[in-house]
Amino acid sequence: MPNVVLGVSGGIAAYKAVDVCRRLVDAGMHVAPVLTEDAQRFVGAVTFSALASEPARTSLFDGPDPIPHTRLGQAADLVVVAPATAKLLGKYAAGISDDLLTATLLATRAPVLLCPAMHTEMWEHAAVQENLATLRRRGVHVVDPEEGRLAGGDVGAGRLAAAEVIVERVLELLAVGRPLTGRSVLVTAGGTREALDPVRFVGNRSSGKMGHALADVAARRGARVFLVTTANAPVPPGIEVVRVESAQEMHDAVMVRAGAVDVVVMAAAVADFRPKAPSAEKIKKADGVPEIVLEPTTDILAALGRAKPAGQVVVGFAAETERLRENAAAKLASKRVDLMVANDVSAPDAGFEVDTNRAVLLGADGSAHATALLSKEQLAGIVFDRVVELLGGATNAPAT
Repeated sequence: MPNVVLGVSGGIAAYKAVDVCRRLVDAGMHVAPVLTEDAQRFVGAVTFSALASEPARTSLFDGPDPIPHTRLGQAADLVVVAPATAKLLGKYAAGISDDLLTATLLATRAPVLLCPAMHTEMWEHAAVQENLATLRRRGVHVVDPEEGRLAGGDVGAGRLAAAEVIVERVLELLAVGRPLTGRSVLVTAGGTREALDPVRFVGNRSSGKMGHALADVAARRGARVFLVTTANAPVPPGIEVVRVESAQEMHDAVMVRAGAVDVVVMAAAVADFRPKAPSAEKIKKADGVPEIVLEPTTDILAALGRAKPAGQVVVGFAAETERLRENAAAKLASKRVDLMVANDVSAPDAGFEVDTNRAVLLGADGSAHATALLSKEQLAGIVFDRVVELLGGATNAPAT
């Protein structure tokens, strides 16, 4: 039975942690609640003691154990904090341990899952985002808050993620239901840059967020993940990263690895054309408007389709601005891939450089599934649900 420390800090969303506690116990986990002093202003320790696997703890000093934080930290298979307030995030990032919960966070070597919740203005504050970035770099896992109704009747980002979403992430982190265990996955991300001269390039608006979300989800579902990316963004521990810039560099990095993996997901926005003769020196304005001659780049997805070994699943992405299904279906057939994920990049809430996406998943078997507007992480989960189906649902395949 996995041991989970459930930390509750002092935000209005603390009442929702009661449901998280109940669901974790129902999922077969031993839950040890730890409430901060501020949390008890919103919800009582007795409630958690009644629902959890052992009495709730609230103090470093008042219980029978002289070092409760050490005992909790050493016994934990996972520490979850829901809600995690701005105050909690700041103290954890700074290494401050002035109560039982923060001391436990510093005393554990178990994975930590933070579930932030706060008002929109606080969530978007640079200090909060910098603290989160610091914690992510250290390997801390985060369930981002949702948009919705907040305290005081406001509506916006900062609402605690739904209890079922939090528990699903807990199950993934505890290696429960990891259908890609023993599988290897190659993901590409970001937009390539094709040099005009040493300082200028032809590029696109892709941020790499979708590809990085796919790599993260694949890793959490048990896969060994290779991420070939142009994006300079944090990557969770355990993912093997190859940084590239141009379409040719991405082609070379992908093709040298593709034959040995079970799944390839081409989420990168790879340039279709590049300057035929980039200048070795910076192009000067005084020399007049240059004539730029373009040539095609190698079609990586088509090359993967042609060379695909038996049993491998190849997923392509189609970024379109018109006739979404028609264009994506044509690419699905011509590239000879198993699944095409098509999205309208002209949409302001589902294109490049945003955190949300909606897509149509077209299968080589004729299947089609249109999603609602989702976070890119949620869409990545749907993509890998389909990938697992295409792999036959097999688990524990020999690692490659």
